[in-house]
Amino acid sequence: MESLLIVLVENYFSVLRQYAVFTGRASRKQFWMFVFANFIIDIIFFILTRIPVLRVIFWIVLVLFILAILIPSIALGIRRLHDINLSGWFMLLCLIPVVNFIVVFMLCVIDGNQYDNKYGPIP
Repeated sequence: MESLLIVLVENYFSVLRQYAVFTGRASRKQFWMFVFANFIIDIIFFILTRIPVLRVIFWIVLVLFILAILIPSIALGIRRLHDINLSGWFMLLCLIPVVNFIVVFMLCVIDGNQYDNKYGPIP
């Protein structure tokens, strides 16, 4: 359990260190670990927003957190698309409601190239 937590935290901060890096590649594991960590953080915030006295404060903190991870999330998505040998411009398809699910499916499920591609070496 401890090693999973360490891997999760290290992976999360490795994504945050590449805050606005839109070049290179990100592995499927890195993508999923970041999504999982954000899911856990969101659940904690939503539980804390149920405390009546602190409700407004935690909602504000939650909104600020979401805004803070917006650019790293987009950068990670672009690097993940690079890993499956697609242009980062495909992230714009997330703006289209139905097509959004197809892009998310590609990001989450398709394994990356097992060789170097035009976006960089294997992550």
